[in-house]
Amino acid sequence: MLWNVSLTLLKGLSTTTQIFFLTLLFALPLGLVIAFGSMSRLKPLRWLCNVIVWIIRGTPLMLQLIAFFYIPGILGHNLWGGGDTGRMTATVAAFSINYACYFSVIYRGGIEGVPIGQREAGQVLGMTKSQIFFQVTLLQMIKRIVPPMSNEIITLVKDTSLARIIAVYELTFTGYSYMKSSGLVWPLFYTGVFYLLFVGILTILFNYLERRLSYFR
Repeated sequence: MLWNVSLTLLKGLSTTTQIFFLTLLFALPLGLVIAFGSMSRLKPLRWLCNVIVWIIRGTPLMLQLIAFFYIPGILGHNLWGGGDTGRMTATVAAFSINYACYFSVIYRGGIEGVPIGQREAGQVLGMTKSQIFFQVTLLQMIKRIVPPMSNEIITLVKDTSLARIIAVYELTFTGYSYMKSSGLVWPLFYTGVFYLLFVGILTILFNYLERRLSYFR
C-alpha cells in the first residue's frame, strides 16, 4: 500500500514539476517583452500592456485557469484539445501569462532602478543602445530583481496546486484523492514534505545566486 501510494505521489510530483518548469520557460521571456511594452514610447502599446497586467494581477489565478480552460469550449472552439494533454496545456498557458505579468513589473522596476547617469555615461563612451542594455543595465537589473523574483518563483511552486481546479492530476490532487477515496490522511503530509524539499532546494539556489552577484557591492 505504502509503495503504491508513493509511486502515485511521485507521478503527481512529476506533473507539478512539469508545470513549474514549463511556466518559467515561457513566463520569464514573456515577462521581459511585456515590461518593454509597458515602457514603450508608443502609447497604444504601453496602454495595452498596462491593461493586460492590471487584469491579470487583479483577478485570482484560479479564476483565470477556469476561464482559459472552459471559455474556448463554451464559445465552440476546442482550443486545448482533449484529455490530460489539453488540461496541461491550458494550465501552462494560464500560469505563464499570469506569472509573466508579475515578472514584467519586477523587470520594469529593476530596469528603472538603474541610475540614468550610468546609461548616459555609456552613451558618452560611444556604446550602442544594445551594448548599454546588456553590459550596463542588464547586469545591475539582475542583481536588483533576484530577491523579488525568487519570492515569485517560490510562490509558483505552491500555486501549481491550483491546477487541480481543472482536474490536472498534480501533487496536491493526488494526495487529496486518497483522503477522499480511502480516508487516508498521511499522503497529504507527504505532499507537504515534497513542497518543503522543492522550496528548500530553490532557496539554496537563490541564496547562492545572490552571493555570486555580491560583486556589485
